Amino acid sequence: FRDQQNKLVGFDIDLAREAARRLGAQVEFKPIDWNAKEAELNGKRVDALWNGLTITEKRKENIAFTTPYLENRQIVVVIARSTVRSKADLAGKVVGLQEGSSAIDAVEKDDVAKSIKELKKYGDNVTALMDLSTGRLDALVVDEVVGRYYLAKKPGEYLVLEDNFGSEEYGVGVRKDDAELLARLQKTMDEMKKDGSAARISNEWFGKDIVK
Repeated sequence: FRDQQNKLVGFDIDLAREAARRLGAQVEFKPIDWNAKEAELNGKRVDALWNGLTITEKRKENIAFTTPYLENRQIVVVIARSTVRSKADLAGKVVGLQEGSSAIDAVEKDDVAKSIKELKKYGDNVTALMDLSTGRLDALVVDEVVGRYYLAKKPGEYLVLEDNFGSEEYGVGVRKDDAELLARLQKTMDEMKKDGSAARISNEWFGKDIVK
């Protein structure tokens, strides 16, 4: 997210900043088109993908991952007054998702996908939530950690359904030939989990320790 000074902030950023400090590395945070993340990484425009990156077998073909540091679910968000109360209620509805996100795979492999009127893809979740508020979307499928962060800012406006589109694990992704960076990063992240600093950062952002 961007703060009031337009600086990039977030749980992953704080985690990455602490890891870089321990590695004695300078870190620069570069927003990218999430749809082109593998090209950005393998084209050496970025050295790591650290932004709610779900570990999937398909992504493992092109990306080397750390062990998981977070478990996440794909939740369904609707406006509070919506009549949609379950995945089955999405039949004939317009559902939003972030372009290039694992939410797309999660929804498309679910039986309910065939009954959805339209899967509308967005460059970012902020725009999707705005469309949800104005009625251009009936529901939004989003990473739980991201969704709940936004929802906490507007209490009473949205509702998270009991139904979800499954759980997944987040890892940090680096180039396959960058074995040294991966090993150093893994060791540092293990230490951060062990000494409680990862839990502290999680508590600052989510009010609880959700680090895996």
